[in-house]
Amino acid sequence: MEESGQLKRAFIDATAGAISGGISRTVTSPLDVIKIRFQGFWRGNVPALLMVMPYTAIQFTVLHKLKTLAAGSSKSADHIHLSPYLSYISGALAGCAATVGSYPFDLLRTILASQGEPKVYSTMRSAFVDIVKTRGFTGLYAGLSPTLVEIIPYAGLQFGTYDTFKRWTMEWNRLRSSQLSSIQADYSLSSFQLFLCGLAAGTCAKAACHPLDVVKKRFQIEGLQRHPKYGARVERRAYKNMSDALRRILRTEGLAGLYKGILPSIVKAAPAGAVTFVAYESTSDWLESILT
Repeated sequence: MEESGQLKRAFIDATAGAISGGISRTVTSPLDVIKIRFQGFWRGNVPALLMVMPYTAIQFTVLHKLKTLAAGSSKSADHIHLSPYLSYISGALAGCAATVGSYPFDLLRTILASQGEPKVYSTMRSAFVDIVKTRGFTGLYAGLSPTLVEIIPYAGLQFGTYDTFKRWTMEWNRLRSSQLSSIQADYSLSSFQLFLCGLAAGTCAKAACHPLDVVKKRFQIEGLQRHPKYGARVERRAYKNMSDALRRILRTEGLAGLYKGILPSIVKAAPAGAVTFVAYESTSDWLESILT
């Protein structure tokens, strides 16, 4: 019975995560194109649901499992009482697992969005075949190291601050209920309050980690073929490592180079995080109600 319950919980988390990721991506897709352009890339877009949905499915499944181990309970309500440190650590580890599992799709998405017009790759399949042919299967993981370095603080901050904002909001609800002398106090959060918590969490995480995202994208597109009218390409092995990339960008582009696209990035990340959290919690509650 316990194993059956764990499988059901994993199914709920994976399904709710995939659905929330799909909804979030669909709602904020235009903002993602703007963000990529401001980071020094070029026009072009490819449906990213193949990357987003596996990512959020893995992320929320691993996150719930880690929180369950830490809290000693499978009830989501008990997870809110985790120490802030455990919330940050669980979020960081879940982000790492999701990144490794979905990274090739992220790489292909970035390359397709960066190639400009006329396109070098017409489809995701053609990009995949060329990368494997020229770089081998390891080429599908180009930039994975800086991505993992980015995702540790980003996912940790996003989930940790989200839980923190939820605790603060629940406490505010409790105080407000006591002041109103409610007969039956309800400290639960409304969808709007969850949205605001997600919005704040996404803003904090993206503002802190944006420079690492810029570096990651530079590693992903190095050696990419594109039309000459878009200027010199980023040559293969242009940067030795992350610290070298940071130094070179600072030297040639200044501090502003590390914050290219910061405004559209936050404008995209904040509502994306908010929609993801609200959609996940709503879908998770709905699935629990029909499966129990």
